[in-house]
Amino acid sequence: MKKKFSRNNLPPFLRNSTMRWIMLIIFALSIYGIVISFLSNAILGIIVAIIICAEMAYSINRMNEMSLKTTNYISDLSYRIKRGEEETTLEMPVGVLILNASGVIEWVNPFLQPYFGDKNVLGENISDAAPGLKSLIEQYWNSKTPQQISWNHHQFSMLVEKEYRSVYMIDITRYTNIEKRYDDEKVALGQIFLDNYDEITQSMSDQEISNLTNYVTNELTSWARSFGIYLKQIDDDHFLMLLYQKSLEDVERDKFQILDSIRERTSKRNLPLTLSIGIAYGETDLNELANQAQNDLNLALGRGGDQVVVKALDHSARFYGGKTNPMEKRTRVRARMTSQALQGLMKESDQIFVQGHQQPDMDALGACMGIRRISEMNKKKCWIVVDEKNLHSDVQRLLKAAQDYPEIRDSIISPEEAVKIATDSSIMIMVDHSRPSMNISSALYDRLSNRVIVIDHHRRSEEFPKDPLLVYIEPYASSTCELITEMFEYQSKNAEPINKLEATAMLAGIFIDTQSFSSRTGTRTFDAASYLRSAGADAEEMQHFMRENVDDYMNRTHLISSVKLMGDNHELAVVTGEQDKVYDPVVAAQAADSLLKMSGIEASFVISNRPDKRVGISARSLGNVNVQLIMERLGGGGHLSSGAAQISDKKPEDVQKMLLDAIKEVKKQEIPDDDDDSKQDK
Repeated sequence: MKKKFSRNNLPPFLRNSTMRWIMLIIFALSIYGIVISFLSNAILGIIVAIIICAEMAYSINRMNEMSLKTTNYISDLSYRIKRGEEETTLEMPVGVLILNASGVIEWVNPFLQPYFGDKNVLGENISDAAPGLKSLIEQYWNSKTPQQISWNHHQFSMLVEKEYRSVYMIDITRYTNIEKRYDDEKVALGQIFLDNYDEITQSMSDQEISNLTNYVTNELTSWARSFGIYLKQIDDDHFLMLLYQKSLEDVERDKFQILDSIRERTSKRNLPLTLSIGIAYGETDLNELANQAQNDLNLALGRGGDQVVVKALDHSARFYGGKTNPMEKRTRVRARMTSQALQGLMKESDQIFVQGHQQPDMDALGACMGIRRISEMNKKKCWIVVDEKNLHSDVQRLLKAAQDYPEIRDSIISPEEAVKIATDSSIMIMVDHSRPSMNISSALYDRLSNRVIVIDHHRRSEEFPKDPLLVYIEPYASSTCELITEMFEYQSKNAEPINKLEATAMLAGIFIDTQSFSSRTGTRTFDAASYLRSAGADAEEMQHFMRENVDDYMNRTHLISSVKLMGDNHELAVVTGEQDKVYDPVVAAQAADSLLKMSGIEASFVISNRPDKRVGISARSLGNVNVQLIMERLGGGGHLSSGAAQISDKKPEDVQKMLLDAIKEVKKQEIPDDDDDSKQDK
């Protein structure tokens, strides 16, 4: 009896509890309606009972049909969903890999199986079947987001479901290839400039000029063709090149050997020609790309030429070359044009502020005095900004001697005073440096950042004032004092000339920066020195300024005594000062100069604590080691043969390790990759 009235034997629609309750309510209401009808009238009751029974029968029949259709639909839908899941798992273009707790492969769907080759990997440990994939799964085991991986010569987007020990992999090789091709075919734009073409061709015949031009053009054309670069000559000494990003990567791996090739081969003809190249990439706007390429070329030229600057907007520049000292120009045209432009800017300003670098040396302070005199010649007030803390003894003696010259004494002010009296019509001149971070007064620079002039003889670094009014950087010059001395020739003859102290200070700046006229000295250096001597420079007073005290001499000797010879041939002299002792930066620089006089030493580096609580490096070279590139790796700069850097929050021994790593990196950069040695011969 129970089986007869079990749930399975009920009509389909009554198997649903909700429908049973609805039918119970309808049945109860129908009985109530029939009873009421019989109480009112027997015939009416019979008629109502017949109608209700007919309707109930019809409703039950229809509800049974609907319930059966719904049940069949749900059953069919469930079957199709389950079948779809199975077919999707088996046939969809997504690899599925299921592992057990021991790393054994329990299941691989047909899509992923071909990537394992012909062998059946079910039941094998993942470390045996695919060790490379195992390491990738372990690497991203706890990752909750898809990761792009490279496995078995394919690129995948892989998601690891740690809870189910399942790995899902989508082959995205095609799309990564498209993306790579897109990146490889991005356009880069470059400019090539022959640094000293005008100087070399001045004394040549037309035929010799033609031969030289043809040689250089052929060399550049062959080099460009070997790397797939489009090259177009737009002037005798100027070329434009278009290249893809892939070609740029190839030529960077080659370390731009074309620079060495042309320089060495033209040197054999006694016509040492050098190139400067600026390349920009990463921009879709060709106008922006062209502007960046020009800026990169300017940076290469500002660093002395014979080098390449590769840079994208808002990225750090990469430097190649720069292995030679810049050659002295034979023309004074630029000096005259710069002097005239400087006069015009001075006349448009209400006052001038001039400052050297932090802890100024004789070249920086002598240049400041020279600028002050040029301002006086143009009837403009000039203030020399000096922070009198931690000055070296020679600068202190010079400032003491300036007390006897009221016009100089009254023009020397502190950084705080300078900021107070500066106006929007003032201009600031940076001498003997071009990096804003080296300014004596960063507040004054911020106040007049759009009114800046740069006069310097160091190679330009990537850090540089934005939109300066005038830039006069000549890396071939011995000193900033030499550059400013040349400007006196183009000042008014009726103005009061340079006085004895100013001439002596500027001559001392030249003397010290050239190491007594033995380094980075050209004909114009001696011309400038001759002019200053004739203007009253006192050799005895200059020697007084440069006189070394006993403590400095002992410290310098102590540093030299702790030298260590390094390098493959012991050609590098490295000195590391004590952790608990502070050395004057000038003493460290003098020690580096002295070490360079030793036999077999090609470069010297002196590391020591500075008074400003930073660790300083003074670097010197005979020219075979580019200390500028080494110092730039450590945040500094300088010349090929002279450089420096200051590092914060480090100990001297830590800086020594950083220095040695930087030397290795620069040496590695100068050696082209073996795979690219044959590119020039293609």
